[in-house]
Amino acid sequence: MKRRNRVMKAVTSLTMAMALLMVAACGNNSSSESSANEGKSSEPLKVKIQLKWVPQAQFAGIFVAKEKGFYEQEGLDVEIVPGGPDVVIEQQVVNGAADIGVTSFDSLLVNRDNGLPLVSVAQILQKSSYRFVADKASGIDAPAKMKGKKVGMWTGSQQFQVLAFMEKNGLDPQKDVELVKQGFTMDQFFNKQLDVAISTIYNEYHVVLESGVKPEDLYVYDFEDAGVGMLEDTLVVKEDWLKNNRDTAVKAIRATMKGWNYAIANQGEAVDIVMKAVTEGSTTKEHQSTMLMEMAKLVKPEGFTDAQVGSFVDDAVQRTVDISLKYGLIKAAPDLSKAIDKTILADAEKS
Repeated sequence: MKRRNRVMKAVTSLTMAMALLMVAACGNNSSSESSANEGKSSEPLKVKIQLKWVPQAQFAGIFVAKEKGFYEQEGLDVEIVPGGPDVVIEQQVVNGAADIGVTSFDSLLVNRDNGLPLVSVAQILQKSSYRFVADKASGIDAPAKMKGKKVGMWTGSQQFQVLAFMEKNGLDPQKDVELVKQGFTMDQFFNKQLDVAISTIYNEYHVVLESGVKPEDLYVYDFEDAGVGMLEDTLVVKEDWLKNNRDTAVKAIRATMKGWNYAIANQGEAVDIVMKAVTEGSTTKEHQSTMLMEMAKLVKPEGFTDAQVGSFVDDAVQRTVDISLKYGLIKAAPDLSKAIDKTILADAEKS
């Protein structure tokens, strides 16, 4: 009970924000408007897809689907909405600012546990991308040695795996470490403002290497190896939007998965497409190429077929649920039949 209480304290502010949002969302009429649009077969159906971060190869499948006309072929006019450090995807979807959002599956569980009417319709990443990194000069060669250290943590619905990592390794995230809100760069790590930084294998880890640091000069903690790897990028919609716009959801998922399969098979072309969307000067083609290479391994792991991209692997889903329960991220076991709708992807594969 004590462990659950202290973990839940770490997410109290997010919970309160979500609760307030629910009240504001009650008067939203986006679902009825979308439903009306769906009936106009002569016009493209407008769909907004909210990214969890700025345009980059993490979302290559979505950009490729738009550039190659896959959404247009489905009769959809898709607007891709960039995310940012202060954008909470669940808020965007619940209040109708977006129809489909890219968030983490663990975050979906937490937000449903807090009462938000969200459902996942496709699972993009099939394993955790999270890595903790520490300079070998720090001497942090074991998780226990993080005690008393400054540890980076992303917020805005991306903190839950970090909290689970701490609890798994006997560290009280409220007392034993100094959790520092980490920007979505590695500047704090480079400037020695963090002893341990959070990173993803497809982005920030390679930012460190590209700075000239050698892999052998780092301690790297893989969250999968640590036993707290949870499912990440997933596509979520609001329950009532899905009820009123099911056919649109099927079309959007069909085109998005086609985009991902194309991006993975044609990575050079996909990176060129992504580079058209990135903020000028914010990244390099080389970095985006590395990102897509790593993303491909997470989206379509060895042995996956094209048809399996976007699917929910029961064992991985249950592991994410179990970890969330064990380390107090959620209070009760979720009803997965309501948290996930596997029929959208299944119907998308029929045509």
